[in-house]
Parts: sequence; C-alpha cells; structure tokens
Amino acid sequence: MPALQDSINAVRVAAAAADRIKATDIVAFDVADLLGITDIMMIAGASNERQVLAVAEEIEKDLYLKCEGREPRSREGLTEGQWVLLDYGDFVVHVMHDEAREFYGLERLWKDCESIDLQLEHPETVVRESTADLAD
Repeated sequence: MPALQDSINAVRVAAAAADRIKATDIVAFDVADLLGITDIMMIAGASNERQVLAVAEEIEKDLYLKCEGREPRSREGLTEGQWVLLDYGDFVVHVMHDEAREFYGLERLWKDCESIDLQLEHPETVVRESTADLAD
C-alpha cells in the first residue's frame, strides 16, 4: 500500500524540523513494498552526536505540536548519540551521525524505492559580481 497523504505530510513536518536544525542529506523513501511494516523511512544526517540528539528532539517536538499530538511508539538510540530511530508506525525517522552512515547504508538499501518529495524550502542566495566590479 503506498504511503498515505497524512503520513507524507507528517514526514514533511519532520523534514522541515530537521532542516531547521541544519541536518544533512534529508531524504525519504516509500518503503511499503520492501518492508511491509511501515510506509515511509526518512533519513537525516548530523555532523556530531549533539546534533543527532537535537535533530531528533526537534522532530519529536514539531510532530507533537503540528500533527495532532503525534508521539513515537518507540524510540531507540537516544543515549549513544550516534543514531536515533523514531518509529511512528506509518513512518520511521532515522537520524544518524554522518560518520555512521556507511555502517547503516540505508540509502543504498532503499535506492530502488520511490523517493518522496519533501518540498523543503531553501532560499537561493546567489552572489554575483558585476562586470564593473571585475574591471576595477
């Protein structure tokens, strides 16, 4: 069964929260056909253990406040800081330290699954030097 729209909307809230805390490589896959236990797996990287925990906490807070009090039904890895797995039932969020990404290899595992457009907003800041400035 493909991911449902309310699940996708909740994952977008989670992705926006992770993005706000400067998580890296935020990606979500529709893994329903592969796993059969959840519809969506969202992966977010972090540059250190403290950021892993901060991203996970921000995701939990936003999902609770913006998605009708959603709370994870299970939470793993909070004490180590290398990774945190938040299982919301219809989707799972995995926040991990960038250096641990090779160990998990989640993106390689699900590379054939459909990617979900998270619609994150990134304001474009383009610095252009005018030809007049270059002439000086």
